[in-house]
Amino acid sequence: MAGHFEATPGGGAAVALDEVEIAILRSLAVQLLELIGPGDEPAEGEDPLAALFTEGPSEPPADPALARLFPEAYGDEDDELRAASSEFRRFTENDLRTRKREDALVVVRTLDALTPQPEGASPGDSGKGGGGQQEGAAAVLTLTADECRNWLGTLNDLRLTIGTRLEVSDEDEGDEGSLYRLPDSDPRKPMVMAYLWLGALQETLVETLMR
Repeated sequence: MAGHFEATPGGGAAVALDEVEIAILRSLAVQLLELIGPGDEPAEGEDPLAALFTEGPSEPPADPALARLFPEAYGDEDDELRAASSEFRRFTENDLRTRKREDALVVVRTLDALTPQPEGASPGDSGKGGGGQQEGAAAVLTLTADECRNWLGTLNDLRLTIGTRLEVSDEDEGDEGSLYRLPDSDPRKPMVMAYLWLGALQETLVETLMR
């Protein structure tokens, strides 16, 4: 899964993906949506504007992966910092969840809208917009500048989530890190491969947008 993003006119980016890669990315994005949870819809008869000012939770999530996605803003070294983090969380976590959910939904929708491309097509050959899928051939995903930002957010969230589940440390990720030396018999191997691949996608997308 060596696909990498390339720049497109208008500040967007494109990448060639095969059917397996598309299925993996979509499945991971859907799982992320399930982890984040559904948005809070206003109750029947409730003013929708009032929901915008609803306070969020004051305590960090119990799930380690969610706690990584929604960390303490000021740390928890002492009571004063914990109180400040709690106050910050109350007024920001709902909005942050909404943004992460919207990012992941964009990923799912752009993957679902892929335009079929013949084998051997390069990212620069595709048209504008998230692109249906041709069975047995690669498809080219073309993102607008705004969609690139959505994808960056979700790629980062997926890596944080998977890294937490795998208990990845900085030492594990280096060129000589243990992630690169897992035997095929290790049950973590498929998820580690996905983690490393997502990192490569994220890196090439960042580099593309910085050009």
